[in-house]
Amino acid sequence: MKVMVAIKRVIDYAVKIRVKPDKSGVETTNVKMSMNPFCEIALEEAIRTKESGLASEVIAVSMGPTQVVDTLRTGLAMGADRAIHVDYPGTLYPLSVAKILKALVDIEKPGLLFLGKQAIDDDCNQTGQMIAGLLKWPQGTFASKVVLDKEKQTAVVDREVDGGLETLCLDLPAVITADLRLNQPRYATLPNIMKAKSKVIKKLTPEELKVEIKSDIEVVQVTEPPKRKAGVMVSSVDELIDKLKNESRVI
Repeated sequence: MKVMVAIKRVIDYAVKIRVKPDKSGVETTNVKMSMNPFCEIALEEAIRTKESGLASEVIAVSMGPTQVVDTLRTGLAMGADRAIHVDYPGTLYPLSVAKILKALVDIEKPGLLFLGKQAIDDDCNQTGQMIAGLLKWPQGTFASKVVLDKEKQTAVVDREVDGGLETLCLDLPAVITADLRLNQPRYATLPNIMKAKSKVIKKLTPEELKVEIKSDIEVVQVTEPPKRKAGVMVSSVDELIDKLKNESRVI
């Protein structure tokens, strides 16, 4: 069984985000980029699936400009067998990404598709659900535990919901999106980083996949959150209660 993993190149989680002066988006020029943390978790789960003998191959896929290749190399260094880069210089929104993934799934025929539950740049949390809908595959989102049964061709997924945990049994092929507690991703070792340089990254375009890219979303404006007001020192418990009751109105 092949396992396909969709990964995304985003601004590194430790970088302070700066909004562009024209408020059309965030500044990405000369900014450190890395693999989306939830995508790292999804890739780690796919690699562990192969290491346990339940998968024969792990394919990492990503889409975007040429720089995406660096992120795919990181995925190969972590343990993916090969990678596919769909070259597109513009902005891709979740539905377009889902359509491209469907085209790749139709070509590669994986038994399992892993994604991060969301990307930390746009926080959309839409692509996994959309690709499951397009493929008409069962989906297990926000997965904190995945147990595969090779004989029954099923996946038992524990997913985190507001009330606790929900357990689903999915028939394969299926789509699974990774939550934070699914695993702890490994670090790419220096030998594996060197080996990754010789692994294959296949380059495709949306046109070759017969996918028309068109956006039904327009970003009107991006603004920074309002600055937090300075705290106030109070001299007594009575004064604190008075402020909470009459000013903040929280009690």
